[in-house]
Amino acid sequence: MCLALPARIEQLTGTDSAIINLGGVHKEISLALLDEVAVGDYVIVHAGYALQTLDEAEALQTLALFAEMQAQEGDT
Repeated sequence: MCLALPARIEQLTGTDSAIINLGGVHKEISLALLDEVAVGDYVIVHAGYALQTLDEAEALQTLALFAEMQAQEGDT
C-alpha cells in the first residue's frame, strides 16, 4: 500500500525542489512533476516527489484526520 501525504511548501530551493513542512518535519522534495508551485502551497508528497497541488482546506482536513487517527492509536 502506498501513502501520499499533504505537506506545505516552506521554501523553494531550486527550479525543481523545495523544502516542505510535514507535521513539523522539514524535508527537501522534488517538484519535477509539477508545473507551478509557490511557498505556502500544499502538495501531495509520495517518495520524495510532489505529485499534485492540493486546496488548503482539503489539505488541513486530511491532516486533521491523520491527527485524529494518531490520537486514537494512543488510546488503545
